Amino acid sequence: MAKRDYYEVLGVSKDATKDDIKKAYRKLAIKYHPDKNPGDATAEASFKEAAEAYAVLNDESKRTQYDQFGHAGMQGAGGGGYSGFGGGGMSMEDIFSQFGDIFGGHFGGFGDIFGGGGRRGGQQNRGSDLKIQLKLTLEEIASGASKKLKVRRWESCESCSGSGAERGSELRTCPTCQGAGEIRQVQRSILGQFVNVRPCTSCGGSGRIPGVKCKACDGEGRIKGTANINVNIPPGVTSGNYITMRGEGNAPQQGVHKGDLIVLIEEAEHEIFIRDGDDILLEVEISIPQAVLGDQVEIPTLSGKVNMKIPSGIQSGKMLRLRNKGIPRLNSHYIGDQIIKIQVKTPEKLSKQERELFEQLAQLHGHGSKGSGLFRKIKSVL
Repeated sequence: MAKRDYYEVLGVSKDATKDDIKKAYRKLAIKYHPDKNPGDATAEASFKEAAEAYAVLNDESKRTQYDQFGHAGMQGAGGGGYSGFGGGGMSMEDIFSQFGDIFGGHFGGFGDIFGGGGRRGGQQNRGSDLKIQLKLTLEEIASGASKKLKVRRWESCESCSGSGAERGSELRTCPTCQGAGEIRQVQRSILGQFVNVRPCTSCGGSGRIPGVKCKACDGEGRIKGTANINVNIPPGVTSGNYITMRGEGNAPQQGVHKGDLIVLIEEAEHEIFIRDGDDILLEVEISIPQAVLGDQVEIPTLSGKVNMKIPSGIQSGKMLRLRNKGIPRLNSHYIGDQIIKIQVKTPEKLSKQERELFEQLAQLHGHGSKGSGLFRKIKSVL
């Protein structure tokens, strides 16, 4: 099957800026992220395809080469397309680790979620990342929030300072990996040579093992513990956003570099409000007299109740707008609005007095049985 054009994959034009390319990739990455599509092979393929396109178009030299020669210009030594993805046998973890900074700032990338605890970014024997879901109300999302999270994680053993060795005992070279800290397995196929690299399980990736194991941690260099972590949530987040707490993940086996804590934002369903991007939607019922005569009504918002004027003669389904009463846009000064949809409520049961008043009103408008309404007009025609 022929490879699709990278610009087509990301849905951008050939003169797109780097920001355009980054935004397009971010949108696709969120849509096809494996966490949102567990077990969906099609979504995973789309995610990899978008990552491959981004890897080329976000690099000036690769983009120039691609613009000149197309996919042929991306042929790697192993054949079968751009060597970073098509012929190199990269895993999902490899893709995530390359694009971890796609969101910028303190919003974590996808690479951090799948860190796993091996070597990454030059850090040897790094602890694995933790992922936790944090559910927020729309009120908390609108104003920002500070949360205290209780996290169970591996903590560095104080008795051996994380080395795994009893005090006075020396560390020696791991016989399994010969001190490399990793195990390499080479596989050959018709597509080329694949090299699978994984942390050594004997030494946890450190390359060394204790001569005498620490009694407190049995040579692990870490023990199970619980930590209370404060996280500040900026206004305007949405479901799917990540916040990366650096160094708040698991301590590694016989090492010092802790993994990260990935806080995944989840938006709780609200009882009365519906979120539409930066705007908030609310349906409000009013009576027939209020619709006819107009009124001043109290309206709930995310920041408290406000008074809103209902103009006379308003129709059911009419939309009214409360400026700056919606959700602040993330990392921006813009604030959305609250949209009020008016529903005129028709009473199902009437008292005797109410019925008499409505009948009088109907006669005034020619709709009564004795008036010059529709019934009389039909009768005159017949």
